[in-house]
Amino acid sequence: MNNDPVTTNPDLYQVLFENDRVRVLEYRDEPGTQSVPHAHPDSVMITLSNFRRRLTAGDRQADVELQAGQARWLEAQTHSGHNTGATDTHVIFVELKEPAPGGDPAALGPAATP
Repeated sequence: MNNDPVTTNPDLYQVLFENDRVRVLEYRDEPGTQSVPHAHPDSVMITLSNFRRRLTAGDRQADVELQAGQARWLEAQTHSGHNTGATDTHVIFVELKEPAPGGDPAALGPAATP
C-alpha cells in the first residue's frame, strides 16, 4: 500500500517542488475535513494559517493547535488527521529524502518549539 499523502489524499496535498534531496508539499483543508492514513518522512512544517486538528495513529491521538507563521520539526510518522477547529488549515511541508539516523517510532504530530 502506498502511504504517500499525495496519493492517499490527492484533494488535500499538492506537490509544489521536488528534486533528489527534498519534496515540498502544500496541504489545505476546511473545518471537519478528515484525511486517510498516510506517511510523512522527516519534514519541516510551516504553518500558513491558525488551525486545530486531531492526529491519530492506531490507538494514539494528539490534539494540535498551531498559529500561522510557525516552523516545526515533524519526525517521520504515519497518521490520519481531522480538522477539529473552525478555520481552514494551510501548511507547507518540506520533506527530507535522506535517510533518518534512527527516528522515534512513537512520534505523533509536530515537535514542541525548542
